[in-house]
Amino acid sequence: MIIIGNDPTREPSFTLGNRLGRQIWGIIYIFLFRFSPRPCHSWRAFLLRLCGAKLGKGCHIYPSVKIWAPWNLQFGDAVGIGDSVTLYSMDKIRIGDYAVISQGANVCTGSHDFNTSNFQLFSKPIIIGARAWICSEVFIHPGVSVAEGVVIGARSVVIKSVSEAWSVNSGNPCKKVGVRKSSI
Repeated sequence: MIIIGNDPTREPSFTLGNRLGRQIWGIIYIFLFRFSPRPCHSWRAFLLRLCGAKLGKGCHIYPSVKIWAPWNLQFGDAVGIGDSVTLYSMDKIRIGDYAVISQGANVCTGSHDFNTSNFQLFSKPIIIGARAWICSEVFIHPGVSVAEGVVIGARSVVIKSVSEAWSVNSGNPCKKVGVRKSSI
């Protein structure tokens, strides 16, 4: 999908197939997804599945969610994606059952290598465990995994994986600040 070793000032950074797929998704997003009524979660899930997303039952994805490549999404059952979330899915984004991504969060699987002369584009997958809660305006870096039941506090910046299940984490950079009681 990413073209390696190119000159991004003169050449595309992505394969033709990827660029065409994103154009088709962009048309679907503008005309059928973005302006669908808020309660029409099943309709938006249908559109995402049509474009290659793998979604469990009962996912609630709001119409203002920005999705880069739906074919890189894999959600469990009853996942909630709030208003104005950005799913920059250059690579896979996997979200477990009953996880919530709150409004304004940015789940970003791609960046640039600033140590290369062409700022080479790269991507790494992100995994968010079941029953995790990513609060408002959190930024999650490429390659991060968040364990089951973890809470990431509002406006946190997650640059490293959070491996302790049912922990509460917050800050920039994000670090453990407490423990959450498991309700399962």
